[in-house]
Amino acid sequence: MGFIDRECLAGVHHIEDALGVCFTLIVGRERALLVDAGYGVEDVAGFVRTITDLPVTLWLTHGHHDHALGAVRFDSARLCPEDAAVYAEYTGEKWRRRVLLTARTKGVAVDEAAFLAMPAPAPTLMAGQTLDLGGVTARVIPCPGHTPGSAAVLVPERKLLLTGDDWNPCTWLFFPEALGARAYRESLRALLALPFEWVLCPHRTRLYPRSTLDAFADALTDAALNAAPRCDTGDPYGVRTRQASLPGDQVLVFDEEKYGKVVLE
Repeated sequence: MGFIDRECLAGVHHIEDALGVCFTLIVGRERALLVDAGYGVEDVAGFVRTITDLPVTLWLTHGHHDHALGAVRFDSARLCPEDAAVYAEYTGEKWRRRVLLTARTKGVAVDEAAFLAMPAPAPTLMAGQTLDLGGVTARVIPCPGHTPGSAAVLVPERKLLLTGDDWNPCTWLFFPEALGARAYRESLRALLALPFEWVLCPHRTRLYPRSTLDAFADALTDAALNAAPRCDTGDPYGVRTRQASLPGDQVLVFDEEKYGKVVLE
């Protein structure tokens, strides 16, 4: 299997799949929590079993295909209710076929018929949860932004925040289901009130210090958003996008209309 396991903190495994997205396994004494499951073109559940034989709960930070399609390898998954429609759309045949095209492009062998046929489990819809894994806890926190049902995960004992796609050094807010930049900014600021020192995100392999996220949020002012130039994302949705350049080569790509057309023009 093409997975790469990086244990970046004690019991915290940041796992990269063959198509380049990451998800995180948090292992306690009694249970484990898997945060996201990648594209699912390979046996995610089987790989997790090479790390731990404890019972595993799967929580999806949101319903997009590159994070949620791996749920087809599990019997159950949990998700914030606001992302139920997103999950249904992005685990369907159209997005599976796009994933297969990506896999072919990258030379990743997939049993295509099996991948198309695997049922996605109906997710248990929950507005957040705190899980006691035995010696370590994980608090799932709704954080609407990248999608309406996006969630982050706080692991207090590791002083760690998992942001899902609500923060990556390149953060996207231009999907039809994404919230506007101001609403997103409110959710992000609420996360910054939490006690953490380290950050993991799904589109990078490294562990970031909190200061990186603080700098991103501090720079996300109306002035920076107003000054952001238009950019071409090759977006199939016909959305006019702008890209705000932020400290440390970070960017926010956002939907101009949802931010506020009058403000920008």
